[in-house]
Amino acid sequence: MTSPVDAPAPQARSSAAASSAAPRFDNAYARLPERFFHRQSAAAVPAPRLLRLNEPLARELGLSVDWLRSPAGLGLLSGQDVPPGAEPLAMAYAGHQFGGWSPQLGDGRALLLGEVRDPHGARRDLHLKGSGPTPFSRAGDGKAALGPVLREYIVAEAMHALGVPTTRSLAVVGTGEAVLRETPQPGAILVRVAHGHVRVGTFQYFYARQDLEALRLLADHVVARNHPQAAEAEIPPLALLQAVVRQQAALIARWMSLGFIHGVMNTDNMSLAGETIDYGPCAFMEAYHPDTVYSSIDRFGRYAYVNQPGIAQWNLAQLAQCLLPLMADDPQQALPAAQAAIDAFPDLYAAERLALFRARLGLATAREDDAALVDDLLSAMAANQVDFTLGLRALSALPSQGGPQTDEPARALWVDPTAFDAWAGRWRARLAAEARPEAERQAAQRAASPAFIPRNHQVETALAAATNGLDLAPLDRLMGVLADPFSDHPEHADLALPATPDEAVTATFCGT
Repeated sequence: MTSPVDAPAPQARSSAAASSAAPRFDNAYARLPERFFHRQSAAAVPAPRLLRLNEPLARELGLSVDWLRSPAGLGLLSGQDVPPGAEPLAMAYAGHQFGGWSPQLGDGRALLLGEVRDPHGARRDLHLKGSGPTPFSRAGDGKAALGPVLREYIVAEAMHALGVPTTRSLAVVGTGEAVLRETPQPGAILVRVAHGHVRVGTFQYFYARQDLEALRLLADHVVARNHPQAAEAEIPPLALLQAVVRQQAALIARWMSLGFIHGVMNTDNMSLAGETIDYGPCAFMEAYHPDTVYSSIDRFGRYAYVNQPGIAQWNLAQLAQCLLPLMADDPQQALPAAQAAIDAFPDLYAAERLALFRARLGLATAREDDAALVDDLLSAMAANQVDFTLGLRALSALPSQGGPQTDEPARALWVDPTAFDAWAGRWRARLAAEARPEAERQAAQRAASPAFIPRNHQVETALAAATNGLDLAPLDRLMGVLADPFSDHPEHADLALPATPDEAVTATFCGT
């Protein structure tokens, strides 16, 4: 039987002007039953303007940059023209938001246009954020302001450059209209790219309605699209769960190794494609502390930095519950295997995290006491208010044998430099056990420890310039270093510095 993912695309209902350079679309999700989504056109855009086009990503997708910059391309990117094969729709889903159950959420300001195939044959979703109201808008206007759109553009592309699986940002389109938040703000649309937009909350939507047929169709769709190896397993839904657990363990470990805080780890914000999705009040930590929270809506620290692995496991348990009816006629019989899949998360996460921190410390082999070496460093950094990114990057400049004088670039970041000295002695003893050439070790550390992250105050500076007069020069400068975060860029050294007390951004916002 042909799966919906591989079935031929239906005839498009409308199209942009014909062009050999126009992308060829499909929308496998639109071939699922109508209760999975609401067919929806984008709202009219009075004066669309292409503010940013991610040309490297366009080429990666096999799309013509010249065509995307043309009037026909702008029609696609603004949602005004529907190309052949695309079928715009708002996806239905539910979710736990800050632990509270919401039986119906869905795309309240977004549309899935469909999929293009990249040159490697992989399907990549094109998704519009800020495209207008849908039946899932919950009294919202369905629009997006330029500031939050650019924030997602910046952070998503920075995450990609840092090696984190993520949704991507193809374009930002100004709409030429104001959207009302606390004050009127310029409106914009983000064109987002992903390997899929199915979430844990999508499964929860149908599980809550006891729609077994929909659960089965959804699982088949995700397996065909994102986890084809699961189709060969004895129990494909169990294999799907196990694959998603592995992906999420690796993903959250990468977040933690970089000091990234998502801010809204609701079940509707966890992707079955294993990518970071839905950048709202996200932030990168500066001074290291495990309890750090930036999100203005996370009043009790549910999604604090230190809590992210546990929340990920909790979210995965909700997915497991949804998949139980697909694993056996009697879900109770499937419970031990599903529980084992969820119970595997902590060890999978810990192994991934330790491997990433070993790389940041310049260690090429594994030893039993490495976890203590990492954890003791982080504890000492927290006690000494050490900048997470700079503190780890500084280690790559230190010699394998040294002391307080040679270690000054690192020691200067600590309130009590002697605390660094005590840890550095242990670190150097561990390096000596490997006898790795110093230049090789330092280069490997630089490749694992970025010099640049999207620091909150720098992002806010770029957004303020963009929204208060469309000055995109600060944005371009910031994006230039974030696209190559493991190099030093001495001419932009100020972008690597933490905020001064008067620059500090202590709260980030969702933007909806």
